[in-house]
Amino acid sequence: MKIKDLNSWPIENIKRPLIISGPCSAETKEQVLTTAKGIKAAGIQIFRAGIWKPRTRPNSFEGIGAQGLIWLQKVKAETGLLTATEVANARHVELALGAGVDILWIGARTTVNPFAVQEIADALRGKDIPILVKNPINPDLELWIGAIERLYAAGLTRIAAIHRGFSTYQKLKYRNDPQWQIPIELKRRLPQIPLFCDPSHITGDRNLLDEIAQKSMDLNYEGLIIESHCKPEEAWSDAKQQLTPQALQELLANLVLRNPEANNEVINNTLGELRHLIDDFDEKLLELLENRMQIAKTIGHYKKENNITVLQNKRWSEILEKSLIQGMKKGFSEQFVSNLFKAIHQESINQQEDIMNS
Repeated sequence: MKIKDLNSWPIENIKRPLIISGPCSAETKEQVLTTAKGIKAAGIQIFRAGIWKPRTRPNSFEGIGAQGLIWLQKVKAETGLLTATEVANARHVELALGAGVDILWIGARTTVNPFAVQEIADALRGKDIPILVKNPINPDLELWIGAIERLYAAGLTRIAAIHRGFSTYQKLKYRNDPQWQIPIELKRRLPQIPLFCDPSHITGDRNLLDEIAQKSMDLNYEGLIIESHCKPEEAWSDAKQQLTPQALQELLANLVLRNPEANNEVINNTLGELRHLIDDFDEKLLELLENRMQIAKTIGHYKKENNITVLQNKRWSEILEKSLIQGMKKGFSEQFVSNLFKAIHQESINQQEDIMNS
């Protein structure tokens, strides 16, 4: 795919990070205009507002609807800001384009539905407007890439991705689990696509926005989409995760921006030597895993000969418990050790099941 970079967007003097901000929902004309003027004063060029809001329950506020597009037109006329809103079907696309909205995005609940994404792609065919695609609510990289591919196949080339975290049943610090490895893999597979972070939906808490915004910058994301409201505590939706334009300006001022590469031969040579050591350790790790799997296969043959089940829960619990204790003593996180040994154990099971079925 030949996706265009952010310099092709209708924005002047693009600097990293490119910021898109505004309220979760357009509520009233006054709220929209007041927030937009605050966004403008903060030096931001793109104003976002939800017009149609996909909600879990039908009795929740589902957006002001098409009349909010008139308010976005007012924002553009009075402030010169570019405008952005979410679309979930062809009718939304038609109305948004008719109102002169500059940038569209596809929400997480829509990305998960290939039929809906295809409908939007068909409605946008021949109109190369910038469009952002949020990750699906479930951690499925292929769905995310598939949505991007559908838009690209319809002729759109100014496409960006938004990382907004993934739903989980676990009780975590954040509203949605970041699962950073997924957007990192997206960027590896689609290196040209601009990547935005949505700290508002990842955290669900304005007090945690700065740490997620900073981490996304450390991971070399190109932009941030952050919800801002003139009176966050009175917001009709997602009040806890929105912040004032003034607070947003402070957050952005405190971001530390680092270079993706060093322009220094000595530093690059040192990094090269250290990375060579990493490569050596990775090779040794794979050799150790190969040796471990050979033993697992031997155990598999012994189990088959003696009619023993592949899985012994007591043994697996002992391995995991011991590994967690040892790993955490060595400074690893519980999640890392757990994920690592679960993956190793699953591969051992797969190898032994192959033997059982041979």
